[in-house]
Amino acid sequence: MSAIQIPQELLELRAAIHDFCEREIRPVEARYAQELNETGVIANAEEERRKLRKKSAALGYYSLHMPEDLGGGGLSYLGQALVHEEVARSGLLLASRGGLLPSVEGPTIILADCTPDQRARFLDPLMRAEKEMCFALTEPGAGSDATAISTKAERRNGSWVVNGSKHFITHGAEADFAVVYAVTDPAKRARGGITAFFVEKGTPGFAVSRLQHTASTVDCPAELTFSDCAVPEENVLGEVGNGFYSAMRWINGGRMNVATSALGIAQHLFDRMLDYAKTRVAFGSPIGKNQYIQGYIVDSWCELESARVLVYEMASRIDDGADGRREAAAAKLVATEMVGRVADRAIQVFGGNGFMVEMGIERFWREVRAQRLYEGTSEILRNNIAKTLGL
Repeated sequence: MSAIQIPQELLELRAAIHDFCEREIRPVEARYAQELNETGVIANAEEERRKLRKKSAALGYYSLHMPEDLGGGGLSYLGQALVHEEVARSGLLLASRGGLLPSVEGPTIILADCTPDQRARFLDPLMRAEKEMCFALTEPGAGSDATAISTKAERRNGSWVVNGSKHFITHGAEADFAVVYAVTDPAKRARGGITAFFVEKGTPGFAVSRLQHTASTVDCPAELTFSDCAVPEENVLGEVGNGFYSAMRWINGGRMNVATSALGIAQHLFDRMLDYAKTRVAFGSPIGKNQYIQGYIVDSWCELESARVLVYEMASRIDDGADGRREAAAAKLVATEMVGRVADRAIQVFGGNGFMVEMGIERFWREVRAQRLYEGTSEILRNNIAKTLGL
């Protein structure tokens, strides 16, 4: 018997998510099969994702993770783990990055601090997938140490004037507005001196200064610059000075989502390498008869099953009241380190074919490498866990 007992309603929800992927997303992606096989990308993927988001939002999937009092589904962390894993397991490019469930472009628990006016202007349109946002915290001199941000906001003539820059901002070029974190009290900084602001596209002094190309072909993060950018008082999110605490409210959910996506990608790659090992013939027999290949596959299965048990357990502990710092860090650390190894083995099992774009394996290998960096590097996560152990 499994140590984690998954309620029937969550199993049914996972099945519904699977059906949505097969019914709504796979036929769309099939239309781009030649482009995807030749280039590894879909040029207008974001346009297709916007259509899919609206379908997902209409069914309530896009806001499942949000509290019920904000119009969401109030889904548990374990439930979120199941659905994010299922989406990633599909292997569909259009299902990822906000195609079905929200990524950084969609509604987030940070926006629970919205005023009624802000909810109408920002949160509700996000829930309906009518608007898109980005989360602008990271800076050239402040990555893992987010408390070191240097972007500043000063009160002038009844507004907040923002100056500084942000980089590695996922969805920064496409967003209708950014949630921007700036220092409003240099003496207090993270202890009451960082404030969050809604900054809308088109605001004078706010610009997407460049795209930043990465090893992944899925999207390009952006550099955002603020030059005497005047933000009205009504665009302050939550209390002045409370922005850093607000940002950290989101971190557990973000880390758990990365962990469960890693599980899904690992399962997709495992299924594909197992099938390939059974059907690819070399020297007169399936390559799966080779003990080296068996080792890659068995090791991947063992690590994936172990990581899944841990991630589900960590999600259940948060649902049961744990503050989530250790749990989310452990889930992300274990799952993202695991999927990196599985992705590398998958290429080895496929041999030269695995390195070819048309096989659709190497893009996952590049994609999962970044999972050990964002939402807390593996090194930061180990340090965080160590602190909870009294070290």
